Amino acid sequence: MTILIFKLLGGIGMFLIGMVLLSDGIKSFAGDALRTALLRFTGSPFKAFITGALITAIVQLSSATTVAVIGFVSAGLLTFPQSIGVVIGASFGTTSTGWIVSVLGLKVSIGFYALPLVGIGAFIKLLSRGRWKSFGLTLAGFGLIFVGIETLQDGMQGLSDFFNLAELPSTGVFNHIVIIVIGIAMTVVMQSSSAAIATILTALHTASINFEQAAYLVIGAAIGTTVTGVLASIGSEVSTKRTELSHVFFNVITGIIALTILPVFLWLIGWVQINMKLEPGATSLAAFHTFFIAVGVMV
Repeated sequence: MTILIFKLLGGIGMFLIGMVLLSDGIKSFAGDALRTALLRFTGSPFKAFITGALITAIVQLSSATTVAVIGFVSAGLLTFPQSIGVVIGASFGTTSTGWIVSVLGLKVSIGFYALPLVGIGAFIKLLSRGRWKSFGLTLAGFGLIFVGIETLQDGMQGLSDFFNLAELPSTGVFNHIVIIVIGIAMTVVMQSSSAAIATILTALHTASINFEQAAYLVIGAAIGTTVTGVLASIGSEVSTKRTELSHVFFNVITGIIALTILPVFLWLIGWVQINMKLEPGATSLAAFHTFFIAVGVMV
């Protein structure tokens, strides 16, 4: 039991460190390119949305994009309307993590083959100069993400023999609220919705939770990701607080929409599974995450 818990915590830790290294490495390697793109391609709501989504998909941390936007608004480099588009785009861009984990991390035992990337990246970081040091950091971070997923999967699979959340009651409003709160708490503790989503996908893949429970956890994780931005906006100017408030409103309202029409989403996922050969389990959960965030974007 102790070994399984250590694997679980270690897997989450490696995933988090990998995400941070990947994000920091890309931002350093790209130099001012990401900053320039964020400032240049935000002239209209649609451009701002696309920019926020793409940058978040690249750096794999929506909180990093949100905090950067808050800083730009505070410095007067972005207007409040522009920042809303970027923030909504960042929320949509973070759904890419679910697809990466479900399509690559869980289907293929890629953790073993990712280990050399960690070593090569570390050597590049130590032995090279200039931007190549950042590239080494990016490579090591990318490898650590998949090593973490595999370790997390091993721990979760063994843990399900002792404690299976899928056997707990998942019907009733109270139980739904409890599961959502757990999803929020996971994101707050890990300070990363991507890590929370990866953990939820792994739990579903190992049958530690059922699909409906996983759906409620994902909704909670989407709401919980706003906490980082709230903390970053404390003591800031009114325009900055409005930006983060728009982030909170978007995620909370999107979560409420997802809860309200969850049966419709579940029916839609089932239809896609039958007619478009979408695989059940983690891949379907990634699709659910993308669907309900997309509905929020359109609203």
